[in-house]
Amino acid sequence: MDGSRALMDRLVSWSPVLLLGGLAALTYWLDAQITPPVTRPDGSRRHDADIYVENLRAMSFGADGKPLQLLSAARGEHYPDDDTTVFTKPNLVLKDPKQPTFAVTADSAKIAGDRSSVWFTGNVHAKRDADPAAAKGSGTSGPLSLTTEYLHVSPKDKRADTDKAVTIEDARGIIHAVGMKLDAENKTVNFLSRLQGTIAPQALSR
Repeated sequence: MDGSRALMDRLVSWSPVLLLGGLAALTYWLDAQITPPVTRPDGSRRHDADIYVENLRAMSFGADGKPLQLLSAARGEHYPDDDTTVFTKPNLVLKDPKQPTFAVTADSAKIAGDRSSVWFTGNVHAKRDADPAAAKGSGTSGPLSLTTEYLHVSPKDKRADTDKAVTIEDARGIIHAVGMKLDAENKTVNFLSRLQGTIAPQALSR
């Protein structure tokens, strides 16, 4: 009887300590379930280049083995956080046997990871060669040049656009505007605002 009484007294005297210990363990367990695990920074979320190449030249080929896209630049840098590639002094040439060759140079350019878009900035100069059909006498589309400070090109869609001031020159005259959408596939150019320029009249066919 005395032994049982002594054990009960000992448990009662230790119960506050056991209670506090249990609460501490429960609090630690809950905190571990709620708080996300601490990860060591590995730089994957920073916009830092992981690869760079100087004096590069790259090509993509069509099914017939002929080059469709050619890109050269003084320097290229790849950024893993958004999978973009930035080029210094780029020169992009788009070739298609059925379409006029289209070339663009600029101070810099950024290419999306899926290669669907290219953004050119600074001293952008684009040139479209004469339509191959024009040389055969079945078309009227001659060479065309474009200058602006920004140009977005969609190589697969053969389209280009800008919301900046743009100047376009061809054999017929010169056009100044703010904003432009060019569709090489359909051979159309739409200007967004402030259009002005001089265009020579086209001779009527007899």
